[in-house]
Amino acid sequence: MTVGYDFDTPIDRYGTWCVQWDGVADRFGVDGLLPFTISDMDFASPPEVLDALQRRIAHGVLGYTDWRNEDFLSAIRHWFASRYDTDIDTERVVYGPSVLNQLSQLLRMWTEPGDGVVVHTPTYDGFLKSISGLGRDLRGAPIGDTAALERQLARPGSKVLLLCSPHNPTGRVWTEDELTEFARLAEAYGVAVISDEIHADFVHADSVPEGYRHLPWTRFGAGRWALITSASKAFNFPALSGSYGIIGDPDDHAAFLRRMETGEGLASPAVLTLTAHIAAYREGGPWLDALNTYVEGNLRSVADRLNSAFPQLDWRPPQAGYLAWIDLRALGVDDDAVQRELIEREKVAIMPGATYGSAGFVRLNVGCPRTKVEQGTDALIRVLRRLAP
Repeated sequence: MTVGYDFDTPIDRYGTWCVQWDGVADRFGVDGLLPFTISDMDFASPPEVLDALQRRIAHGVLGYTDWRNEDFLSAIRHWFASRYDTDIDTERVVYGPSVLNQLSQLLRMWTEPGDGVVVHTPTYDGFLKSISGLGRDLRGAPIGDTAALERQLARPGSKVLLLCSPHNPTGRVWTEDELTEFARLAEAYGVAVISDEIHADFVHADSVPEGYRHLPWTRFGAGRWALITSASKAFNFPALSGSYGIIGDPDDHAAFLRRMETGEGLASPAVLTLTAHIAAYREGGPWLDALNTYVEGNLRSVADRLNSAFPQLDWRPPQAGYLAWIDLRALGVDDDAVQRELIEREKVAIMPGATYGSAGFVRLNVGCPRTKVEQGTDALIRVLRRLAP
């Protein structure tokens, strides 16, 4: 138990219309698996957020709401200043029902069907679906390969660089030098930048250079750019459906607002989303710090167990996030066989790397009590012991 907050006690999520638990058969074909899949957590939202929601519900009126209010905007400004030492212009803030919805709207604004959208690979599957669903051309560059990234940005028709910062699924935190180079390349090739920063609040101090923390794209943006994010990931309230963004160019900002309020009919947000964001950003810092400490412990547990069983993997916890991206290629195991064994014999659901474009990997969600992490890790180890040559 982390001081002041209980992350150890399991919460039964069955029967709550939960995608991760109740919907596991949709992706894996079998009900009743122990899931380590979609990136939400098995923890209750912070008590400070739940208390604020209860007070708002007690008011009794849940009518149309305006997100352009000082309570919401000042909470965002406070969070960026206190967490990232970054001043933001709240005149550039926009609102959307989700980060992926904002992404889709921006791609519709800044690209046409057939245009290229450059991403780092492996890639979050939500990006893959959004880009392909809109008929845009996904152009991948292996993470860490700046030369490959430049080649893709230089290709005719490349219009957007889509960043995930920190990166999903690898948990990589971009350095200041890397972000500066991304900005230079984007400007050189006339490419817009969309930076998804929903995982920003999960940087692990023990896994990055001393004193380093997430740097928002607002520090680097020039030309056409947008930062899209939400408190829902860090404070675990994605079911409230809400996100916000910051758009650099005033004309693009105005165009986005028109699109959302007229063409999309989304002028009024969910009032409980605003309530949750304000409480999280004003009061939720201590809970988030405790959560990050607990998640780091979960990730160390995965590393200790996995590397004890298979030293050749030398698996290291990610720099950010609660998703353990595990490279199994050194073991020479077959991906399909791993999944069959996990599902049929171990009754566990762990995401295959192929979902994100990288065979030979798995993605294990450790945003849960440690006993569950241990169950999932041990199941994976048993499978690997059976299958490794």
